[in-house]
Amino acid sequence: MNRPLITLTAAAALGLSATAQAAEPLKIGISAEPYPPFTYTSSEGEWTGFEVELGMAICDAMEADCEITPTGWSGIIPSLKAGRIDMIMNSMSITEARQRVIDFSDPYYFSPSAYVAAEDLALMGPDDLGGKVLGVQAATTNATYARRALRDSGADIRLYDQAEQVNRDLLAGRLDVILADKIAMAEFLERDEAEGYEIKATAPRHEAFGEGIGIGIRQDDDALEADLNAAIAEVREDGTCSSLSEQYFGIDICT
Repeated sequence: MNRPLITLTAAAALGLSATAQAAEPLKIGISAEPYPPFTYTSSEGEWTGFEVELGMAICDAMEADCEITPTGWSGIIPSLKAGRIDMIMNSMSITEARQRVIDFSDPYYFSPSAYVAAEDLALMGPDDLGGKVLGVQAATTNATYARRALRDSGADIRLYDQAEQVNRDLLAGRLDVILADKIAMAEFLERDEAEGYEIKATAPRHEAFGEGIGIGIRQDDDALEADLNAAIAEVREDGTCSSLSEQYFGIDICT
């Protein structure tokens, strides 16, 4: 007589377990290294920025609970594949190389890359890089572009783990020029210490830069991909993406 009660209790426990698992928030992986104005910590120590706010708006459109989960950039794809995060929303370009190991949502913005150097440095583009020391963040599309398109430029190409390390070495005079996202560089040039530096040129469209910026997901997360694509379409159509873009950049970068 007790067996049905035990079975029902076990079933109830399993049901509660399943409910608890279903209620767990989706983890949005961003780089633990701030990347303003896309992702950075506020004066209160909270993560904010264009992609943080847009990510939460996308989650609202999906009616899903989400939480920001900072992860080292160099390990962010392994963290996704291992299940420590559920998606990557950190200015990750959709490229063929990445699509071999993860999937992507539809793109939500596109931004070209730019060369930044001192105002008095004669630099119009790649043809003027000979003899210059060029800094690039590793494991990025800029690093891929530098490796493929700039290897014969005569530049001394140096790779860095973090974008801010590249910025600091430019300001310290250890680099002549850096190649990085144009929007992020516009924010960098607003700093007082960056006075005297400017965007010299924009890199041309190249296969290394991919098809735009998308949300990285595991290859078997088809349902999440469909939900994300529908939510991205919604925040584009209702003006949320454009409004946040204007707020952070003064222009609309949403695709």
